Amino acid sequence: MVLVSPRNPLNIGAVARAMANFGFTRMRVVNPYEPHWREARSAVGAPELLKGAQETASLAEAIRDCSLVLGTGTLTHRKAEQPVVPLDKLAPLVTESLGRGERIALVFGSEKHGLTREDLSYCHVLVEIPTDAQQPSMNLGQAAAVCLYDLATRSGPSITGSGIAEDRLDPASKTANASKPSPTSDNLDILSSLIEEVMVAAKYSPHTMQGANRHDLRLILRRMNLNAADSRRALGLFRRILRRLRIPQS
Repeated sequence: MVLVSPRNPLNIGAVARAMANFGFTRMRVVNPYEPHWREARSAVGAPELLKGAQETASLAEAIRDCSLVLGTGTLTHRKAEQPVVPLDKLAPLVTESLGRGERIALVFGSEKHGLTREDLSYCHVLVEIPTDAQQPSMNLGQAAAVCLYDLATRSGPSITGSGIAEDRLDPASKTANASKPSPTSDNLDILSSLIEEVMVAAKYSPHTMQGANRHDLRLILRRMNLNAADSRRALGLFRRILRRLRIPQS
């Protein structure tokens, strides 16, 4: 569970309590607004979970070891740039990722504006909670509880706890997926940065467009669903291209 720039410590505590309710144990908090969030009284039954939560300065750091990043939000005031998955259809995607032994991040934005467009560029899919059109937004703690309940009940026991319960996963599924793990978010960011270097060296990306190109690269690489082996091949390919581009022309 990753919370990006949460403003109210009581909401952080409510998320921790919901995690404890459904057997989830890992929380990461990105750039929290209040410095004393670990003392939230709303974390009833989950004070140790809250104390053990990791704090990071950026979303990229919080999800660096995750291979499936699930952003949450409403489409009322935004146009999705990545695949949109209704909450009740998310379980198969999560189960498949778990079968490959991957780490998954469920990401929530701040209470004020949710996840930004920049935040969502790090996400593989956007998860939408079905709500009434007259009131599409939910309280952070309530939204987290709804998502965690759905995942815990539809994805089976392997998703909860401190790690993946390998003995509970279907052996055939583990064998079929073992050779095709997905790259982590950090792997994709390394590849994205290298491609950006190539674009700059080739004078394809002027300074005024570099921010937009960086955003688009993050999205494209996540929409491609590369496996780890293909991402390594692409990394080698673009390294060779960059070396050639930097060789002085005679």
